[in-house]
This record gives sequence, structure tokens and C-alpha cells, in this order.
Amino acid sequence: MTFSLVARCVETGMFGVAISSSSPAVAARCSYTRASVGAVASQNITDPTLGPLTLDFMQAGMCADEAIAKAKAQNKYTDYRQILAIDAKGQAAIHSGPNSLGIWTDATGKDVISAGNLLANENVPQAIVDGFLSTSGHIGDRLIAAMRSGLAAGGEAGPIHSAGIQICDKVSWPVADLRCDWTEGCPIEAIATAWDVYKPQLNAYIQRALDPREAPSYGVPGDEDTRK
Repeated sequence: MTFSLVARCVETGMFGVAISSSSPAVAARCSYTRASVGAVASQNITDPTLGPLTLDFMQAGMCADEAIAKAKAQNKYTDYRQILAIDAKGQAAIHSGPNSLGIWTDATGKDVISAGNLLANENVPQAIVDGFLSTSGHIGDRLIAAMRSGLAAGGEAGPIHSAGIQICDKVSWPVADLRCDWTEGCPIEAIATAWDVYKPQLNAYIQRALDPREAPSYGVPGDEDTRK
């Protein structure tokens, strides 16, 4: 009941996850990134422990394929799980258990991998990969384009209600973590709108965290910039 991608930007070293589902709050349970390490999506009858565990193994020096194999060895129910990972070298790997729901498949490209379950058709992951690879610019723009491509190719078999993108860069927290936890409209378009608002402010929010003395003003009523 989910389709997603994990990806790396070669130029910046950023990692990202984008995901959508008919289930509520899918991004809160399934998206994981870690600066200089990689990105993971854990989906299909979700076990939220698998994302951080796979990232831990990659941070310890394993490639994506080795990390997923090690995570599988420590989990009793991987027949019911999908795990997508991309590591610091751009190597991508996936595990899809035989008990994944409905139509489930995956596709891989340079620095990107996509997978889904309960899909409308088998072409959706390849459309997501193609959408990512054919789009230039910020990884956030490319993630949005990829998800729109997947939806246009059929998306999930039924209506989707939640979505999210998470991006990490050089700091220890995600520099963008945008979610639509439930809507009767299109959650991917809701995330796209949020990204359009957040993208111009992303660096300012990082600066506020690193050194508020050098941070720009908030630009809202009542905010007087005294840091000139």
C-alpha cells in the first residue's frame, strides 16, 4: 500500500526519501536519512526499527546490500517487509519479502532506487526512477518530480492519503522533513506545496540552528531584526 524512493545527490552529497501511501502518516513510520551515511525506506506491514538499524550498519562501514542482509538476519518477519537503502557511495539495495502485498516490484537507476507494494501496475517504480533521473536541480525538486511520475503511472491500486519527503545534508538532523499525514486530496501535491514554501528558507533554518547570531529574520509580523 506504498510507493517510495531513496536517492542520493552526487553533487551535494544529500540523501532523500519520498514516500506515499493509502495509510495515515506513512512518512513518520517509514522514512530514514542520515548525513554522510545514506537513506532507507522500510515499508509493507511496517517495522520502524528496520530503518535506523540499516543506517547503523551502513554507518559502521557496510554497503547497502550488506546492511540490509544484516538487518534481515536480526528480524523474524522479513517475509512481510520491504527495505530500500542507498549508501554513501550511491550503491542501492532492496529486500522485498514474498508476503509483500498485491503487485510489488522495484526499479533501480544511478543513485536511486524505488519500490512499492499494492501497486496499480508493475511500471510504477520505473516511472519513479525515470522521473528522478530526468529532473535536475535540488534533490527535493527531484524527489517531488519522481513521486508525481509514479502517481501519473498509476501509483497505488487505491487512493493515497499520506506522503512525505525527508532530506539530510551535513548536519545531524534532517534539513527537510515535510509530511502530509492525512488528506482526502492529493498528499503528493500537498507536500509539493510545502516544499515550494520551505525550499527558499531551508538554509536559513540550518543557520538558525548552528548560530542564531548570524541567522536571518523570520520575516513575520512582530519580528524586528536586531541582528544587523
